[in-house]
Amino acid sequence: MDSVTVLDTLRRRRSIRKFTARPVEVEKIDALLEAALRAPSSRGLNPWEFVVVTDPATLQVLAHAKQHGAEFLAGAALAIVVAADPKRCDVWVEDCAIAALCIQLAATSLGLASCWVQLRLRRHADGRDAEVHVRELLGFPEDFVVDCIIGIGYPAEDKAGHPRSSLPFNKIHRERYSPV
Repeated sequence: MDSVTVLDTLRRRRSIRKFTARPVEVEKIDALLEAALRAPSSRGLNPWEFVVVTDPATLQVLAHAKQHGAEFLAGAALAIVVAADPKRCDVWVEDCAIAALCIQLAATSLGLASCWVQLRLRRHADGRDAEVHVRELLGFPEDFVVDCIIGIGYPAEDKAGHPRSSLPFNKIHRERYSPV
């Protein structure tokens, strides 16, 4: 039996912004959510909350959640919105990022494609914080923060993983930082 390692999945993963119209099966959505819930979090506090969006009208609204870079959500079969209760944990940003990455790696391993939409510290076209716009749209409590949205679907474009030769190995230092 062939085993696929996390490194194999990382080698294949790319940000994909074009999706087919094929819906994502419930079993795969459940697997993505299990991956999110298995994400490590600081002190096991799990400050994150997830909203699964499959409604095309809501995906269309989410595609305009910020001024640039979310448009592809209109063509995604699914979006998972990652939010947090910042009162639960002082490192909620990191915990949300870890959960989002777990979702993306699980998507790749399931034959799906994904792309991250950063909302924290971004603006909506009306000048408000993008995360406030999404928080209100999806009914999160007022004291929650929406960190990001992961657009997911079956890929309508094929991108090979980044070749090993393109990796910035100059960013790796041994024992101490040493500028080049």
